Amino acid sequence: MTVLFLSCEHGGNEVPQELQSCFIGHADVLESHRGLDIGALDLFQRLVPVAEETTSATLSRLCIELNRSEGHPQLFSVYTRTLDPARKAELLAFHRSYWTNFGERIQARISVEQEVMHVAVHSFTPVWDGVVRTVDIGLLYDPARSDERSFCMAWRKALSTRLPQLTIRMNQPYKGVSDGFPTALRKIFPAHYGGIELEVNQRFAPNGLMEPSVAQAVKDSLAEVMATYQ
Repeated sequence: MTVLFLSCEHGGNEVPQELQSCFIGHADVLESHRGLDIGALDLFQRLVPVAEETTSATLSRLCIELNRSEGHPQLFSVYTRTLDPARKAELLAFHRSYWTNFGERIQARISVEQEVMHVAVHSFTPVWDGVVRTVDIGLLYDPARSDERSFCMAWRKALSTRLPQLTIRMNQPYKGVSDGFPTALRKIFPAHYGGIELEVNQRFAPNGLMEPSVAQAVKDSLAEVMATYQ
């Protein structure tokens, strides 16, 4: 039996009171794609009924990057990189707790002989460095892992049936093996775990909420694929 885990690392742009001074004059950055994955939390919440286990965070990625491993140069942003050691330690404790709790839940499922498929819900900016991205939905996975590849192929087919007008790509606009939460979890769980990153173009969330037709198609297609694993 395969169970679905969902996560959303960049769900919000909240900044704790003790870090507010780091962002004075930078409210616009917090509201942009740099501060959060616009529309991702709304999409995540719509997908929750399909999953067995879920977790999400609304702390801004500009405080600490939950989709980067400890030691990564982008773990802290330019706004928090020079914080005093005590404040950075608090942020690291939050990061470790988020990763550890999710990992323990995965281990609990594997211990009772269940397979875990993890979908991390993200969104991406339509324009990067002045270039318009032509991808609408990206499914990121490790090409060396056949279970992840098969899952993404089936999901892309189910998505394309429902959204034939959209461009759905594998390992775009990012690589599925770059440093991140699923990549780290693959190392911890070399078997019985699959990690997929769902990336949806933020053009479908102009007001911060995911376009209902897109969200429904993602939900229905994911449920369809998961049904084949029962």
